[in-house]
Amino acid sequence: MRIGLIGTGRIGTFHAEVLSRHPAVGSLLVADADPERAAAVATRTGATAVTVDTMFTGGGLPDALVICSATAAHAPLIARAARAGLPAFCEKPIALDLPGTLGALAEVEAAGSVLQLGFMRRFDAGYAAARAAVREGRLGRLHTVRAATSDPAPPPAAYLPLSGGLYRDCLVHDFDILRWVTGREVREVYATGSDAGPAMFREAGDVDTAAVLLTLDDGTLATATATRCNGAGYDVRMELAGELDQLAVGLDDRTPLTSAEPDGPGAPPKPWPGFLERFAPAYEAELDAFLRVVRGELANPCDGREALHALRIAEACEVSRRERRPVAMAEIPGG
Repeated sequence: MRIGLIGTGRIGTFHAEVLSRHPAVGSLLVADADPERAAAVATRTGATAVTVDTMFTGGGLPDALVICSATAAHAPLIARAARAGLPAFCEKPIALDLPGTLGALAEVEAAGSVLQLGFMRRFDAGYAAARAAVREGRLGRLHTVRAATSDPAPPPAAYLPLSGGLYRDCLVHDFDILRWVTGREVREVYATGSDAGPAMFREAGDVDTAAVLLTLDDGTLATATATRCNGAGYDVRMELAGELDQLAVGLDDRTPLTSAEPDGPGAPPKPWPGFLERFAPAYEAELDAFLRVVRGELANPCDGREALHALRIAEACEVSRRERRPVAMAEIPGG
């Protein structure tokens, strides 16, 4: 297959490397708003550097497109891919707001094209095992879920105004995986946040730490916390507690957690430094799944509507934090 990739930043470079060695990919085209960066990645991966417009015109159209550009370009590129009849994989989010997301989804649905979203946790072995345990009833009635995402250091200050905020940029992964693992929908959220850390968060109108209480449609209670300031390392976990048993995802010998008990485990010698290292196998698996979708061998495992569901939860959190009240999901448009 001939695959096009737009956006050669950190995640785009990673995806280009994965695609360049995939046996189903015969040739790879890469493009970026910065031609020099695209050329460097092309040299590194054996790809061909082209312009963005080349992906949509001429006789050399790719068989499918992987979108890893800046967030603001996601929705327009999704729309162009749909109109060109190109199956597309896009890193989350589709857009930072509901109108932009709904507009892009309308283009995809009108064209009858394929759009797979990059929620990589769905392809992580631990989360998949937790989903199976819940769906098979091994935990009994699920009563409590605790999710946590902790980055080891804040992103660059210039990124914050473009990120959409901690709920849309970071916790959206927890919202998606909560739905996927439990098979339930969120009924209500109550969210709060703190900007007591670096001043750049206050200047951007964002928070560096957040906590959300979510009530699911079967009464299960879930909490989701996130921070940009977890100096111990990159920590992403989910704990699921039921009447019969409980299970933890992300608890291993690299989890940046130290026991306070005298005989408990100490700090890990090599904690996870970031998301690419922690989820590398999941990122590879989601791209492999996309290529199988393009070949007609697999149903789409994460279509655009899944991104809409997660974004609506993030939007409800923003309303809740701003207005200091519980917010029912029925209040948020797009359901």
